[in-house]
Amino acid sequence: MEAEDTVRQAYQVYYRRLVTQVFGLVGDLAEAEDAVQEAFARVLASPRSFLKADDAERWLRVVALNVARTRYRRRWLFDKLVRAGRVDVPAAVPGLTADRVALLTALRRLAPPTREAVVLHYLADLPVGEVAATLGVPEGTVKARLSRGRTALARFLNDDEAAPLTEEARHA
Repeated sequence: MEAEDTVRQAYQVYYRRLVTQVFGLVGDLAEAEDAVQEAFARVLASPRSFLKADDAERWLRVVALNVARTRYRRRWLFDKLVRAGRVDVPAAVPGLTADRVALLTALRRLAPPTREAVVLHYLADLPVGEVAATLGVPEGTVKARLSRGRTALARFLNDDEAAPLTEEARHA
């Protein structure tokens, strides 16, 4: 029962923050909620490693990010169809401002590793060291990704119309 209480408390404290962070990565609220819920489901299925973790929020964040990455790879074909113009994407998402939709659209144009670093640092407000620990990369790699991400986002957000992804943008 102690494990369930610990997970329940973690859910109350971390759920919204984790959903916001994953939402910044995937740009889809339902997908973000599913990824975070999956992370908590994994804790309930096997709580031992979670209970031993030094940082429960980081442990959950890593699991949720891994779930989101897996889902991202599975949706690759769909995203390719959207970029090719074969599938229509809504111009607005209910409940979001136009600026927020523009930011999420620009984030989706970043390469996944760059997007992860940008979202964790700027949306989750994590320091560079924490981002590096979460992603399992050196701090210098995170700093480089943040620099590339800021440059690309500035360019994407200043574009008057959404241009198709260039080879340069795919590697941003």
